[in-house]
Amino acid sequence: MNTKTKIEIKGLSLSELEKYFISIGEKKFRASQVFNWIYNNLATRFEDMGTITKSLRKKLENDFTLESLTLETTQSSNQTKTKKFLYKTKDGHLIETVLIPDAKRNTLCISSQVGCPLDCKFCATGLMGFKRNLTMSEIVDQYLLTASEVGKNVITNIVFMGMGEPLLNFQNTLDALGIFTGRHTNRISRRRITVSTSGIPEKIIALADSNYKVKLALSLHSPFDDVRSKIMPVNSRFPLSDVVDAIRYYGRVTDTRVMFEYTMLKGINDRDEDVKALTKLCRSLNSKLNVIPFNSIAHMSPDGISRELVPTSSEDIKAFVKKLSDNNVIVIVRDTQGDDIAAACGQLATESEK
Repeated sequence: MNTKTKIEIKGLSLSELEKYFISIGEKKFRASQVFNWIYNNLATRFEDMGTITKSLRKKLENDFTLESLTLETTQSSNQTKTKKFLYKTKDGHLIETVLIPDAKRNTLCISSQVGCPLDCKFCATGLMGFKRNLTMSEIVDQYLLTASEVGKNVITNIVFMGMGEPLLNFQNTLDALGIFTGRHTNRISRRRITVSTSGIPEKIIALADSNYKVKLALSLHSPFDDVRSKIMPVNSRFPLSDVVDAIRYYGRVTDTRVMFEYTMLKGINDRDEDVKALTKLCRSLNSKLNVIPFNSIAHMSPDGISRELVPTSSEDIKAFVKKLSDNNVIVIVRDTQGDDIAAACGQLATESEK
């Protein structure tokens, strides 16, 4: 093969790589060896794969590429230990990945698309517009390259909560989950992986039927269709009742608790009627509510409704959460981390793509 036709090796499953080795007259166990070097030893060059013969390493070098992304810059928060990584794709797009530290875990927030087509009014990524889906290689490389930077045992959790809607890049997201949870690459437990979605019912059901049993988070942000459609245009296509039915199915099939994500917007979704509707919804299925302070998207110079959004005050958030807790709703408040480097929830957007 010439350079232009090289294949991204991380875009292949174990069985596909086994077929490749058989096709060139090698034993299929070579695939497991290569997987071990890539996903467990974080090899970035074929020449470093010591258990592979020199001639075979040369063959791999001729046929495949090992990295689909390059690290451009990193930023560290002065307020917290949150770290943001800016990666460039081979065709010049930029994506962001964030490592979020906590007392008991270190969570890697990865992207699934360049930009996002859903145009949620409180999200900087939505204001970028949509460029393209990330390949499976590009999704997985965010984990591998970040692990190489911070240490392979540092990352304990993965969340698909970065740029893009993962269920609109369904097959590549599914293939990446296959890598993350595979027996040859099982570095992250399925219970430590969360896929976040704005609500694509058909794909939620398909994810449930995939048997990966990862955690699912729904970007809810309002229990009312009219409000949700105003701040999340996707709701006009997929009404909340259809989404909740799919979420209910997911919880039943996978035996997992769904997380509702709820960004607090003053006068829009922090009213008493919201408390009442949320209580009814959350108590109707196995769930918890993750309350998120609205983080500024001023760095995107928004207009329209996005320009008018105001965060609910911390005092009003506390009162809102207390009312829900008093109604026996499991609710937690997400601490804002990394907003000083535009790495907090809803802030991811790359300069060149604005």
